[in-house]
This record gives sequence, structure tokens and C-alpha cells, in this order.
Amino acid sequence: MKVISILKKIKVKFWRFRQRLKILLLGSPVRIKLGNRYVGRNEPAYIIAEIGINHNGDLAIARKLIDAAAEAGVDCVKFQMRDLATLYVTTDASSPKENLSTQYSLDLLTKVHLPPEDLFKLFEYASKKGLFPLCTPFDITSAKRLSDYGVAAYKIGSPDFTNHDLLRAIVARGKAIIVSTGMSDEKEIKATSWLLRSLGAKYILLHCNSTYPAPFQDVQLRLMDKLGTAIYGYSGHERGIHVAIAAVARGAKVVEKHITLNREMDGTDHKASLLPEEFRNMVVAIREVEAALGNAEKRIMTQGEKMNRANLAKSIVARRDIKKGELIAEGMLDIKSPGRGLQPMYKQKLIGKKARRNMCIGDSFHASDLREQVTGPRAYKFKRPWGLPVRFHDYKDMLSRTNPDLLEFHMSYRDLDIDPRAVFKSKLPTELVVHGVETFENDHILDLSSSNEEYRSLSIQNLQRCIDQTRVLKEFFPRTQKPFIIVNAGGFTRDRHLKKDEKVPLYHRVADSLSKLDTQGVEIIIQTMPPYPWLLGGQMFHNLFLDPEEIKNFCEQYHYRICFDVSHSYLAANHLSITLSEYVHLLAPCIAYIHMVDGAGVGEEGLQIGEGTIDFKQLAYELNKFVPAVGFIPEIWQGHENGGEEFWIALERLEKWF
Repeated sequence: MKVISILKKIKVKFWRFRQRLKILLLGSPVRIKLGNRYVGRNEPAYIIAEIGINHNGDLAIARKLIDAAAEAGVDCVKFQMRDLATLYVTTDASSPKENLSTQYSLDLLTKVHLPPEDLFKLFEYASKKGLFPLCTPFDITSAKRLSDYGVAAYKIGSPDFTNHDLLRAIVARGKAIIVSTGMSDEKEIKATSWLLRSLGAKYILLHCNSTYPAPFQDVQLRLMDKLGTAIYGYSGHERGIHVAIAAVARGAKVVEKHITLNREMDGTDHKASLLPEEFRNMVVAIREVEAALGNAEKRIMTQGEKMNRANLAKSIVARRDIKKGELIAEGMLDIKSPGRGLQPMYKQKLIGKKARRNMCIGDSFHASDLREQVTGPRAYKFKRPWGLPVRFHDYKDMLSRTNPDLLEFHMSYRDLDIDPRAVFKSKLPTELVVHGVETFENDHILDLSSSNEEYRSLSIQNLQRCIDQTRVLKEFFPRTQKPFIIVNAGGFTRDRHLKKDEKVPLYHRVADSLSKLDTQGVEIIIQTMPPYPWLLGGQMFHNLFLDPEEIKNFCEQYHYRICFDVSHSYLAANHLSITLSEYVHLLAPCIAYIHMVDGAGVGEEGLQIGEGTIDFKQLAYELNKFVPAVGFIPEIWQGHENGGEEFWIALERLEKWF
């Protein structure tokens, strides 16, 4: 047993030696774990609410500050621990030997002091709130108490940046350490950085100016870039939130700011602290800036830009009728809006090529007109019903070129004024599905959850028009007993996502709205939604029918089924940090119909199959297992352009799995 113990000690010492050597050679780690979150170059900024001594020695105030920090959306709350007897030469604030500032500090610290046992209670309270509790020990005695308690990391304040004895004592405990650099010059910063590296510490340096509040001209945020660590951050004592936001824009991966309930309380820190609402605004702004920073690797058009380009930009069109095989000359081409076709920059590449198809004046050219080979329609073979998205004007052409089991009519509000009896001269052999109108006259976006009763009433009326039109359409589809009407039920906001409890009344209003409809002969199925939908060319925040638990509960309570939009669901799953597999498993009993389409991240929807990040092989395994008979269409954005070219590509790729 003694030999085994010795070997274990040798192993631990060897591991520590390797870590020290690695950090000595390469610098501080590029990723450090604090609680259940990583801090690193490719991670969101880690936001610390510094409570410090702003609790004024009152546990009730301290808990309110923790509550406020949790409400603001921070990752961590930080406290301070001092053993005054070992920290100061004397604890007698009335001693005539002490200068005025020391007397003031001792007097304040004595009044606001919380014993370790009370601080440990606050750590536990913070943990229950989902926050990582961090504490600054100002002396070795306090550091030992924190270590005995079992803290996972330490924060060292600026006053101890040059206190190498304290730093050595803390690093020896093997925990991560965050160190503020205020009140230190460049030579001292280099010396302490070298010490931490030589000790093999997992450390993060924070740029800091230790005046309360710090004048803006003294912050010198550019110096943050010179800290020389893989991960660096900012500890701010200036007024307001803008400098901290700028620090994140400059690369800070940790942000620390003081929080208070009232800046008029006694104590120096309150004046340099943020109120709870200010702190929340700072967190929101930081997350917005991080989202806006994106990446510097490649410029890619967003989905919203693609939508706006299709409507606002220009493309190459035929100036006159062109016959298939005719040699294209410059006089045959024109540049016109909208921009749904080939961009004008490719005009010279078109000249001299043979036309791939008969074209009428005004028809758009497309990227495939420049390729030697293109994917065209044919008869497809799937193990489940499949179909195509169509409009009144193109359903005949689409139906004549392939063998769909169903047609999904995508309605515009103008289509509701068309009499289907004037469009259809005979009955069709396919099933009927209708995609309900989402946007009506005067930019009215259907919203069955709206708290504005006049707006919600108009949405109900407009959806009823879709239902009435579908019943007429059904006359020409004898195979269809109860056509699906796919509905986007609404629930979008313009500034943020709603919290779980805020969504409850919206779901109730959706159910109430649906109950007011005459749905005889049709079935309303509600589409799963993405977290950031594009509506009228702008991105919004969607709240309903994206959380699978909420969707399942709604369907079970009100007896509805869903249209499972693969792209929307995948984006929602990414937003909720769950897998698409989990999403499918939860919602399988509710799925009545499927939109097959790729996606990426949390905002890129409608992508061609294979051009996003969805694992369709795995998805096919699950859908074939849980909902083998449910029908689908390829729902590629702008897939109908150029005779449905993108649909044929999607079907070609999906056929091997479904």
C-alpha cells in the first residue's frame, strides 16, 4: 500500500510538472472551466457581478443582489473575504497613528464584514440560482478557508497583484485564478505574469483601473491588448456600461462590474456600481455585440439578405423571346428587378452560350444556365408520400414533369381572391395540402397569440378565409378527405425572447383563436418555428412552437398535430442546446406532415439539402422509425425558381435516405 501511495504522489507531481512546463512554454491556457461554463477565445464573454462589500454586512441585501444578478443574466457573482486581524497592522480604526484613508477603510470594513460562515451560505444561495460563486481572499488565512470550503476558482483583486506570497499559496491549490491588474505598472504586470506562468497557473488577467469611479480618460482600454495572455478580460469601475461593452468588442472574455441596489448607500464601491436594470442592459448589449462580431473567416449572405436581394436587387433577364439552343448575344439580355435570378456581374459569361431552354421576354437566367450539366425532374421513388410546393400558376407544369403523391399550395393573400373553379378544369390524382397565408394586406402578419384583440381578430378572420378557400380547392382533390392547412400561429417579438412563464398566456390565446374557427372538413396543423424568423425582410424573435416540450403539451392539451419543419426544428434545437434527435423523439407522436430542408446555426433556414449542417442520414433513421408513413415536401427557399430546379436537387439527394 505504501508503494502504491508513493507512485500516486509521483504521478501527481509529474502531471503538475507537465502542466507547468506547458504553460511556461505556451503561456496561459486558451480555455478554462469555471463551474459549468468554459471561458476561452471562442466562448461568450464570462460576466461577473461583483457584489464585494455592497451587501453592507446584511445577508438580506446580499441575497437581493444575487437575485438581481441572476435576473440580469450574469454567469457569476463575486464576494470578498478578509481576516482583518492578519490583514492589517492594526484593526484599531481610531488609532492616531493611522492616516485618514486607512481609518476610513478600517471603519467601513469592520461595519460591512461578513464572517466566512455567512459567505458560504451566500455561495450556496448563488449556486441554487444557477450562478457560479467566486470570492476574493485578501490574505492567506482567507484563501485557506475558501480552499477548505471547496471553491473551484479564486479571484485576486488589484491590491494583491504584486503579492507573490498570496499568489503562490493560491496557485499551489491547483485552482483557476482570475487576477486584476489595477494599481500596477507594466514592469509589475510582466513580473507577475512570469510568476504565474512559472507556477503553471491556470490564470486570466483583467485590465483594470482601480479608482472609484474611474475617469474615462484613465481607463486606457487599448492596454488590455498588451496583457499577453491567451484569455484576458476587463474589470471596470467607471460609470455606465459602454466601456465594458467596448472591452468585449476588443476581445475581453471576462467582464467584471460592481452591482448595487442603491448608489447612495455608504461605501466607496456603490458609486462605481451599476443598478440592477443597468446591469441587465449591459449583459443584453454585450450579447448583442458578441452576436454582431460574428467571425472573420468568410463573408456569407444571411437569409435575410438573400430575401431582400431577391426583392430589391437586379438580375439578368431575357430582353426578347429566346429559343432553346439559340446562341445568346448581348442584345438578348437586360438587367431588371427583382433579383431572383443570375446577378448582373455574370452577364459576360452568358454571352456566347447556347440557351438551355425556351425563354419568354422577362424570364430570369440562373446559375444553372452557366453549367454544363444540371439536375432535372424525373420520376422519384420514396418509401413515404412525397410532394411539391406549388402555386396556382405552376401546378400543371410541376405535375406534368414528375410523379408526386401530393401538392402543397403556397397561398398568398391575393390567391384568396381567386376562384379555384376558374383555375381547375378537372379533378387531380394527388393529395391536397395548403400552406396558410402568413402575410396579408397592409403588412398584417398572422398572429393568433396577439394581446391586441383587434389585431388577433383580424388574424382569425384572415385564417378563416384560408380555410374557406381550402374547402373549395378540396372539390378538385377527391383522394383527400381532410386537407392539412399549415399555420404559423404567431408569437413573435421584436426585441427579445420571452421567458417561459411569459409564453403561457400566448399559448392560451392561440388555442382560443383556433377555437373560434370553422374548421369543418380541414385539419389545422401548426408549423414548428425557428428562434429568429425572417418576417417582411427583418429578423424577429419567435417564442411559440419552438420548444418541443411546450409543443407536445399544447398538442396533447388541445388535440392538434404539427407540421415538422426540419430546418426550423434544427435551428430551435440549437437555440435550446438540445439535439435534433431529442426534438424528433419528443414530437414524433404529434407529427402529421414534414417539410424537408437544411439549416445551420440558429438563423440560417431554408438551405438546400447538404448545404447546411443537418445529419440527414441520422434524421432519416429516426423519421423512418417513428413516423414512417408521414408525407413530406422539399421546402427549399426559392426552390420553385427556374422551373423548380432546387426541388429536383433536393429530391435527388433525399431519395437515398427516405
